[in-house]
Amino acid sequence: MQTTLVLLKPDTVQRGLIGAIISRFENKGLKISWMKLVQLPKSIVEEHYDFLADKPFFPGILAYMTGSPVVAMAITGKDSIKTVRMLTGATNPTEALPGSIRWDFALSIDANIIHASDSEETAAKELKRFFSEWEIYSYEKISDKVVA
Repeated sequence: MQTTLVLLKPDTVQRGLIGAIISRFENKGLKISWMKLVQLPKSIVEEHYDFLADKPFFPGILAYMTGSPVVAMAITGKDSIKTVRMLTGATNPTEALPGSIRWDFALSIDANIIHASDSEETAAKELKRFFSEWEIYSYEKISDKVVA
């Protein structure tokens, strides 16, 4: 089983789409191991998007991600990283597959609804950034027996 980070970005919270998006993961059989609504401090956003810090659009990302709360989730399941990324869709919603979260809900590349870790290494680093070790729960769902 893998655990990955998912952030429901400010536009998800502002537009009241939290439940609709969470249900996509649950309907796929993934498990939410922890979830919290959090107002991100500037320092966390700068750390999380450090690879974009030199881009001219970075101040916009910083304002967007600190302007409203986000929902941070640790999602667990078999091949959860790949599964979550497939459900999420391409970063640019115009390139996302029909039926993906970004195709269905995102308004633009600037307001693209969601973040999902792209690898095991990234997931490990990002989970530590947003959660304390004691915050991520391990529990068995009835569907775990079927999926395993």
